[in-house]
Amino acid sequence: MFDSGFGQDTSVFTPTKPPAFETPLPIPPLAESEVVDGVRVFSLTAQEGQMQFLEGMTTPTWGFDGDYLGPTLRAQRGEKVAVEVTNALPETTTVHWHGMHLPAAMDGGPHQPIESGGRWRPEWRVDQPAATLWYHPHPHGETEEHVLRGLSGMFILDDEHSQSFGLPTEYGVDDVPLIVQDKKFRSDGEFQFDSQGNEVGLLGNVLLTNGAWGAVLDVSTELVRLRILNGSSARTYDFAFDDQRDFSLVATDGGLLEAPHITDHVRLSPGERAEIVVAIAPGTETMLRSLPPDLGDVAVPGAYGGLDEFDVLLLRAADQLRASPPLAERFGDISRFTAVDADNARIFDVQNREINGRRMDMNRIDEVMQVDSTELWEVTNRDLFPHNWHVHDVQFQVLDIDGETPGPELSGWKDTIYLEPRRVYRIMMRFEDYVDDENPYMIHCHLLLHEDEGLMSQFVVSRDEASRNAGPVDPNGGHGH
Repeated sequence: MFDSGFGQDTSVFTPTKPPAFETPLPIPPLAESEVVDGVRVFSLTAQEGQMQFLEGMTTPTWGFDGDYLGPTLRAQRGEKVAVEVTNALPETTTVHWHGMHLPAAMDGGPHQPIESGGRWRPEWRVDQPAATLWYHPHPHGETEEHVLRGLSGMFILDDEHSQSFGLPTEYGVDDVPLIVQDKKFRSDGEFQFDSQGNEVGLLGNVLLTNGAWGAVLDVSTELVRLRILNGSSARTYDFAFDDQRDFSLVATDGGLLEAPHITDHVRLSPGERAEIVVAIAPGTETMLRSLPPDLGDVAVPGAYGGLDEFDVLLLRAADQLRASPPLAERFGDISRFTAVDADNARIFDVQNREINGRRMDMNRIDEVMQVDSTELWEVTNRDLFPHNWHVHDVQFQVLDIDGETPGPELSGWKDTIYLEPRRVYRIMMRFEDYVDDENPYMIHCHLLLHEDEGLMSQFVVSRDEASRNAGPVDPNGGHGH
């Protein structure tokens, strides 16, 4: 089902038949780097390009070091890294390291703009567990368009556990990145950016996997690890296989679960990641699909993609497969927060394009977090349409949802979570290491239209006591904490 239910614009390309799933899955190259004075240095150039996603149609695109998307950056826990970013685009942009624990001045949010022709060199030490992270633009009010044009890539972190537990580890062979995005094209081949009045933003009718429509992965091993990123701006997916086979969910946003979770589907809202391990028999094939996602108690599910389903990627196994070691039954313990661990508690109500009744103001600090403190947040979507919740700098744990312990798929570390309407999500996190009273981090909905229209707030991590700016907005601007 491709119709998102909003308007019949004849300038928009509408697929008349599904793709053949004969295009080899593009694998983003691993970014080259060199170690200089103990620092692993990467370089990225944001540039213009063009692609032929659809036969006979050329689409102007943006990409990092290429026409579309970007290379996969990879680093080891404990390494010091730097990324030399050059902006060869005609507009100011930024590069945000989504899911990364790092200093606020290196975060790549709206306060670190890179002007056209400019350069930026953030540097930090990787100090968090192995995980599938990603990078994307975060310019104030322009994030949705910059991401839709193609600026995204993965950032994979490794640690002492990455190559163990029987996890597939050969990049691009049995350890495969999947950046899933829905797109709309105009009849002239250009991307459509207008959401046509949809409350959640643009819902596309063409699904790209690593930039290909109708991609096939030729499988050569018994087990395959898929690192799935929902790189869309608005759409929520429910990933499953067409034959309802079980698979192992092994990791979420911030790294490995305590043990593999056997399931037959996983829901991801924009910005969320999941690592799954699936078994496939020689000479067989299976289709990774997105089923109609359960969006919770939304007003009109069909308007927000709740009835849509897509074929995502065909997995086609060779007649003879290389043996894979068995997947471990357990990966390790996660130290659990409990409510009594909280040094401070906050309530966040999300409604319209506001957090706690306020829209984003670049000159206002909304929250002050005290360094070396643990916080408990109650987050509620007060609307009857989808939102989600992304916190910069930290990974959090989901304590409960409406007072009930969440399922295994939410038992690991998260930096982004879907917010079903009118449900209370209690999450906990700890603020450590980086103190900066001037450069803020962001909290926001990762439905990018919502973010661009003001559903975002700012916090700093300080040695001061935890506080929040709940008073009137300062008409003269300034950091009001």
